[in-house]
Amino acid sequence: MPLWTLHGNGRTVEPGQVVKPDERLNWPATVAIGAQHVVAMFGATFLVPVITGFPVSTTLFFSGIGTLLFLLVTRNKLPSYLGSSFAFIAPVTAATASQGMGSALAGIVAVGVLLAAVGFVVQFAGIGWIDKLMPPVVAGAIVALIGFNLAPVAWDNFEQQPVTASITLVAVILFSVLFRGFLGRISIFLGVILGYVVALLFGEVDFTAADKASWFGLPEFHVADFASPGTWSVIAMFLPVVLVLIAENVGHVRGVATMTDASVNQHTGRALIADGAATTLAGFFGGSGTTTYGENIGVMAATRVYSTAAYWVAGVVAILLALSPKIGAIIASVPPGVLGGVTTALYGLIGIIGIKIWVDNRVDFSRPVNQYTGAVALVIAIAGFTMQWGDFELGAIVIGAAAALLIYHLGNAIARWRKTGADDGGPIPAVGPLGGDPENAPVR
Repeated sequence: MPLWTLHGNGRTVEPGQVVKPDERLNWPATVAIGAQHVVAMFGATFLVPVITGFPVSTTLFFSGIGTLLFLLVTRNKLPSYLGSSFAFIAPVTAATASQGMGSALAGIVAVGVLLAAVGFVVQFAGIGWIDKLMPPVVAGAIVALIGFNLAPVAWDNFEQQPVTASITLVAVILFSVLFRGFLGRISIFLGVILGYVVALLFGEVDFTAADKASWFGLPEFHVADFASPGTWSVIAMFLPVVLVLIAENVGHVRGVATMTDASVNQHTGRALIADGAATTLAGFFGGSGTTTYGENIGVMAATRVYSTAAYWVAGVVAILLALSPKIGAIIASVPPGVLGGVTTALYGLIGIIGIKIWVDNRVDFSRPVNQYTGAVALVIAIAGFTMQWGDFELGAIVIGAAAALLIYHLGNAIARWRKTGADDGGPIPAVGPLGGDPENAPVR
């Protein structure tokens, strides 16, 4: 039996129809759509290693490998591209600065293992317990605090080349409102391209590394370090990222199910296992942690092609790109001004997506428990709270996430005991920014 059946005449998608995951168009059309998925994911995926200092080619390589692994684990029934997750930027940046890249990679591995473990539980026990653990007010607070915690990092880059940064920021905003459809969804990518051209004109781009790099070669691999004394405090810093990845994967599955077939929801556990395995593999050898990508959801919504065949093409293309060190070096040459401009918008958007979770789920902020859950978590993140005991340190993200969970659940427990307010938890439409709307991109 073939992996995919041909949809219709193989060339067009009839009005009101979609190409399902187990279908495909003819191979030239499938390859073209796969290449389009690469373009859609590329801008966001390469930004993460450029910002964190990870090897770009290695991240692209494990992004492609992770996508193919995802398709295998989900039995070729769930279309998705696994790109670099922005949720890792804050802990990776902090861990690399304090303990080095090896410890940061250990943190990524820990997140991947825990995410896969959650996936196994979901596969056998269902997802209701996640909805109760992380209702909208908590989910929104955790997503938002990761974005707002990164604000100082954006300014550090912005102030180095303020003119280039300002032009890049304006370009990102203009492209997002000038263009509709696919071009509008890749406004960040287009803004980076324009900012890079401006930086070239200003002589701000250093091509030294690119000139020395060869056209073909293996990516630069690194090994996770679990032996360093400070690694375990680093791992604690990474754990809240698991909650964000759960939200993104659940939202992705529900978004695809909304647009194709409700039976897709039964693959939620496998999606979590697959992303966990891909993140673990990347962390062991020097890649960035992965997640499902909203940009690619947008491409599917625009083309109405949900064929997993296109994602096999996208994964292979990403791996081939990763086998060119020169391409990786050129991408890594993006100067601070361009990064400062794009991350000013990007980190703010991550925060706003968290707030959008509150709005979409109509969180009742007249309740003190909800007020304090969001308020305390965000102040902790923006101010950069830290707690340290010897070599063990907790950063703002883990403190803020823990605060959100404790305030909400303990606050509601006390409210029920004192009968001062009902628990507003329970089932929610979705844990995460996608909800049932495929146009809303998740935090990566």
